[in-house]
Amino acid sequence: MGIFDFVKNVGAKLGFGDDETPDADALKKELDSHKLGTDDVKIEIQGDTAVLKGQVADQSALEKAIIAVGNTLGVSKVQADELTVATPDATVREAVFYTVKKGDNLSKIAEAHYGKGKASKYTVIFEANKPMLTHPDKIYPGQVLRIPDLEG
Repeated sequence: MGIFDFVKNVGAKLGFGDDETPDADALKKELDSHKLGTDDVKIEIQGDTAVLKGQVADQSALEKAIIAVGNTLGVSKVQADELTVATPDATVREAVFYTVKKGDNLSKIAEAHYGKGKASKYTVIFEANKPMLTHPDKIYPGQVLRIPDLEG
């Protein structure tokens, strides 16, 4: 999958220091708390990069694992070259990620990605980022979101 960039000084705070990189055990505990089916995923820390290894059930779980770990305070990159999908689907396109900017909301993001008049499709983005997102209005600058295809 490659290496994904995140903003190191924003995200969920797992430790006590402000810019402290969380340890692998804390990241694994955070990842597992989302119940994404990532039991077979192992995390290593290399500087401020989290390296994900192992296997997930599907492409959605893989993408959610990347953003769950990357949207953690102290993590600036997530490397997922050694993270595989148990049953790959050849019809699934490569992941699209979006970094939230100041003034963004899910409706603006939906219209930017899906086209004019598609702001109401913000729910598609919200659902694709659950359980990391708990409310459509609770996004913040620097947060990285999955942008799924519109189906149909």
